[in-house]
Amino acid sequence: EVQLVESGGGSVLPGGSLRLSCAASGRILRTFTMAWFRQAPGKERERVAVSYLRTDNHYYADSVKGRFIISRDISKSMLFLQMNSLKPEDTAMYYCAADSRLLLTSDVPDERDFPYWGQGTQVTVSS
Repeated sequence: EVQLVESGGGSVLPGGSLRLSCAASGRILRTFTMAWFRQAPGKERERVAVSYLRTDNHYYADSVKGRFIISRDISKSMLFLQMNSLKPEDTAMYYCAADSRLLLTSDVPDERDFPYWGQGTQVTVSS
């Protein structure tokens, strides 16, 4: 069974930072392609970042490139999303997702490619 549990969301001022965490088993962190998605009210779910195995060349949406960093810590069984220089348009529910396939950096999977999802954690950026 694959279980993903997000945490770390909250309310922050524009320009602030948050670090989201996604708890998963060590097996998943070692072998699955993982990603963060987000969904704002009234909008479609958006791919934010994808963490590929065996490389540091991860995917970032243009809207977050240079501000967000995706990483995984296998020793802690955690996937992280460090979010810096937050903007009001980053406000959304953030979801952790996992796929057992070993994807290449040339693959840019969308939400339909991820069978496993967490329950989400809310991020609100507002003054």
